[in-house]
Amino acid sequence: MKPGQGAGNAGLDHVAGSDAWSWWPAPAKLNLFLRITGRREDGYHALQTVFRMLDWGDRVGLRVRPDGQVARQAPPLPGLPAEHDLTVRAAKLLQSHAKVSEGVDIVIEKRIPAGGGFGGGSSDAATVLVALDRLWRCDLGAGHLARLGLQLGADLPVFVHGDNAWAEGIGERLAPIDLPPAWYLLVDPGVHVPTAALFQAPELTRDAAPATMADFVSGVPLGNAFEPVLRRREPAVDAALTALSQVGQARLTGSGSGCFVEFATREAALAALAELPSGPRAWVARGADRSPLHRACAAWDRSRLQAS
Repeated sequence: MKPGQGAGNAGLDHVAGSDAWSWWPAPAKLNLFLRITGRREDGYHALQTVFRMLDWGDRVGLRVRPDGQVARQAPPLPGLPAEHDLTVRAAKLLQSHAKVSEGVDIVIEKRIPAGGGFGGGSSDAATVLVALDRLWRCDLGAGHLARLGLQLGADLPVFVHGDNAWAEGIGERLAPIDLPPAWYLLVDPGVHVPTAALFQAPELTRDAAPATMADFVSGVPLGNAFEPVLRRREPAVDAALTALSQVGQARLTGSGSGCFVEFATREAALAALAELPSGPRAWVARGADRSPLHRACAAWDRSRLQAS
């Protein structure tokens, strides 16, 4: 199998031999709200959010190689140096931590827009950790990998664990949460937002009162701390949220420019999509009960047991 071709059941192609590519989902996420409740002693902001996994995202292709080299087939984004690529850094981190002698070729099929707050880079890197834990037979498990991934970014643990989750701290303190079935109308205004600059914005609210899970479940509007900042700074984001507000409750995800509206059914989401004016990229995706990556892992684990 060559990079870019269909993979069937992700993770199963590797069993054909050491030269086979395996393909693994790297799902996008939404932040259903995001509050900043203060600053920590280490300088990071204290957050509260709910992560929602989507049944849509990137795909990561991996091919184990015997020479110990971690080789990227092509940059997932134009101009991204290998040393800054989270997938390369994730592979090298796991390789060093677990003292693995093998290497890997990496290719990313990008669908998640960069800078949109959909978690693409973090999800790709988490998928590399979770998949290589199996392909290299490290068998560290999700808890160990989540702690390792936190060295690369605060969003990696939720993708490693793969559950919809209530999150606090810098986003690493996770409690699984059951969410009802939902479909999402997503819009990418095409603005790449630098997260560090937003956190430094003087108008950012950093001392919101902590919310409770009961607040969220009862439907109390909890908002996104970055929305008013981005609406003032980025006309494209303001326009996207204004357009979406005509079809439902428009929200911002994460600290990026991506916007969304939640619907109970696919039909309702598609009807709303048809009502949007032409302009930024817009599409519909289903909320997942659990990360598609973990379905792929379960399939790979079954194939490994059958082959043993």
